[in-house]
Amino acid sequence: MSTEPQAAPAYVPAHGLLKGRSVLITAAAGGGIGFAAAKRCLEEGARALMLSDIHPRRTAEAAEALAKEFPDAQVFGQVGNVAVEADVQALIEAAEEELGGVDVLINNAGLGGSKRVVDMSDEEWNKVLDVTLTGTFRMTRAMLKKMQPRGRGAIVNNASVLGWRAQKEQAHYAAAKAGVMALTRCSALEAADYGVRINAVSPSIVFHDHLRKSAPESLLKELAAREAFGRGAEAWEIANIMVFLASDYSSYLVGEVISASSQRS
Repeated sequence: MSTEPQAAPAYVPAHGLLKGRSVLITAAAGGGIGFAAAKRCLEEGARALMLSDIHPRRTAEAAEALAKEFPDAQVFGQVGNVAVEADVQALIEAAEEELGGVDVLINNAGLGGSKRVVDMSDEEWNKVLDVTLTGTFRMTRAMLKKMQPRGRGAIVNNASVLGWRAQKEQAHYAAAKAGVMALTRCSALEAADYGVRINAVSPSIVFHDHLRKSAPESLLKELAAREAFGRGAEAWEIANIMVFLASDYSSYLVGEVISASSQRS
């Protein structure tokens, strides 16, 4: 068997899976999974989309770029920090008003870092959990208060294979993502009583500019080499799973965490 990495597949054509839906996505500015998901939702027919991020310039630029590419859709940008409850409330209210109600929420915001447990401060631990886990909780709580009375809606959370898999210097991030998985499963059972579906995707290594800046190239190559295809996922490949979970094609999935990894060992 060849050990050379396989080339990424061709970009998959859209099939109108989100035709007529409205979508809210956190941490969607820049070139990572969030922006790929925003683009994919619009390609799949979303009528309106609001992307949010903590970076004002990048948020505005991302919204402008998508609005230009998809002139038939309404695209909005809203600066917000999921670690601040006031920002969460403002984001939900703005999305509800501008989008005419939110059909799909994609909780993509997360924060990582590398530090051994013995050297980790309370501040470093709490910061990662506050954004990655508690931020997902805040957004879910606020969104359910809007979706449940309507009796419909879909929430898609971004977890990580580190919620299952051990890796040095990732205890805070892995604990947060394992929490996202548990939050997904438990909240999904509650939300199902009201016709709202909550599921998650659990990506492995996904190459994008931010990751390349924050991790050594040698580590990225090592992690990619463990995957069956010998490569990391493209951001749009994870976005495809998010769209599937947001669409009616996953209508019977409740509290599921789909692993997007092919790691062999």
